[in-house]
Amino acid sequence: MTGKIYLLNGPNLNLLGQRQPELYGADTLEEIAARLAVQAQAAGFALRALQSNHEGQLVDWIQEARQDARGIIINPAAYSHTSIAILDALYAFDGPVIEVHISDIHAREAFRHHSYVSARADEVIIGQGTRGYAMALEKLVARLA
Repeated sequence: MTGKIYLLNGPNLNLLGQRQPELYGADTLEEIAARLAVQAQAAGFALRALQSNHEGQLVDWIQEARQDARGIIINPAAYSHTSIAILDALYAFDGPVIEVHISDIHAREAFRHHSYVSARADEVIIGQGTRGYAMALEKLVARLA
């Protein structure tokens, strides 16, 4: 293995496959993480997939990643639009960060149009459904090559 990649998911993403499937699709977070783990392993990386509904827990994992990971894929969910704490934690991480949003946040309510996390993200993938995670991993692996 050439290192570890953290996959961090924010609030309510534990309900993927159940919550608004017309917007977020039928895939569960566990299914997405399993596919990404295989994809990461094929590229020579280990994947650590984590989800929390708590902002501080996400900050703790980002800080942990400073010592443990080469890159981060993050779907901060609703914290995208509110969390300066997550942004600050990401600024302390030296590796690449790819931000993912399953839905097109720019086509939704006005309060969803701005993401604090995007200020730190090296790339942002929006509105590609759950396949956006695989796209993010491809982009992250390319940046780490």
